[in-house]
Amino acid sequence: MTEKRKDKIRLGLFYWPGGNHVAGWRHPRAEDDGTFNFRTVANIARTAERGLFDLFFLADIVGLRPEQIEAQSMAARSSYLEPLTLLSALAAVTDRIGLVATATTTYNEPYHLARKFASIDLISNGRAGWNLVTSHNQAEAANFSVQSHMAHADRYARAREFAEVVKGLWNSWDDDALLRDKVSGRYFDPEKVHFLNHEGELFKVRGPLNVSRSPQGHPVIVQAGSSGPGRDLAAETAEVVFTAAENYEQGRAFYADTKARLPRFGRAESHMAIMPGLYPVIGGTEAEARAKLAELQEMVNPATGLFLLQHLLGRDLSMYPLDEPLPGLPAHDGAQGRTEVILRTAREKNLTLRQLYQEVAVARGHNMICGTPEQVADEMEKWFIGGAADGFNLLPPCFPWGLDDFVDQVVPVLQRRGLYRTEYEGETLRENLGLPYPEVPHRQSAKSA
Repeated sequence: MTEKRKDKIRLGLFYWPGGNHVAGWRHPRAEDDGTFNFRTVANIARTAERGLFDLFFLADIVGLRPEQIEAQSMAARSSYLEPLTLLSALAAVTDRIGLVATATTTYNEPYHLARKFASIDLISNGRAGWNLVTSHNQAEAANFSVQSHMAHADRYARAREFAEVVKGLWNSWDDDALLRDKVSGRYFDPEKVHFLNHEGELFKVRGPLNVSRSPQGHPVIVQAGSSGPGRDLAAETAEVVFTAAENYEQGRAFYADTKARLPRFGRAESHMAIMPGLYPVIGGTEAEARAKLAELQEMVNPATGLFLLQHLLGRDLSMYPLDEPLPGLPAHDGAQGRTEVILRTAREKNLTLRQLYQEVAVARGHNMICGTPEQVADEMEKWFIGGAADGFNLLPPCFPWGLDDFVDQVVPVLQRRGLYRTEYEGETLRENLGLPYPEVPHRQSAKSA
């Protein structure tokens, strides 16, 4: 691989308490208190910053299924700190790494969400990012006073207008609106504060937002949908895209398809970084790495493995035999992009239900590589140079050792090859990702409004 891109590999850290392997928290060297111990999470974020990662990423789910509470009780994924609160605390103990949290458009209001993320962006000096998602978990509906979960198409229609309102609110203040002139007594220029006056099909929001702009303009917008509507939403709104692709061919196909949608929305390829998930298990030899994975696999409780698969597929699988291939499943209204990745894996490998949940327990449909630091770097270089990724969202099997192995062993290999930074390029998340600064569009002024 001699061809080189002018840019560098981008890296995000996907943090789940205990680790990204469903049984990771059970490993003797794994942390098991990240669901509530801030110091544990802070140390992990600082390790990622030491490794010059672009961002620290938090997922979120806002509902538990009562019929699956027994299976969930054996996974460290059901009780954890609220992401926006956690990011505010992490902003105080980190300096350069971006701070990205998931917040659903299905069960939030645009003004609340815009205000919270804008506040974190100012607290962190321009390092915040919003992972825009639509809720696919049926259990979440029961916590928000609604009779039934919103249909897939309706969720994306809401998400599109929701994102439009949030971005409009983030543009309420010009960059130089705050005067703070003690002599004249003028704190801000009213001509440079803009009322949104949004009236759409789903939202009516006047504005302006009562939080001014940050050094990066406004938070970076991240999106993780892989279905057709999800890719359209990403092409229209997202600056970073996370996706699940099990192999290089899938990665190239997703990359080409999603980037090709950008011109329809007046956007250039450089306005979006695509960062598929990467699940590395690192050893001194490939055999040592595979032994590490086998050790984790032995810790997977069958009920927990099945629960995770059911959660990702959005279906009850309890009626199917564990040791027979998964039959064709009827259409559903859950997370369609991830579902297709997992079902395609089951078909291509002719996996039984047990084998499928064992595979999903590892990387949840993401690309997994077991090998030496050089083999992991080879895979990353292949995807980066070959047009399958602009970077990766790292999913270490356990914390802290899975991340320590990558930072101490893989990062130096990437740096020697000229593929990865040796220092942060800028102060803000947007600068480090190489994304353009968002200018405030012309809006009706506060005076005329």
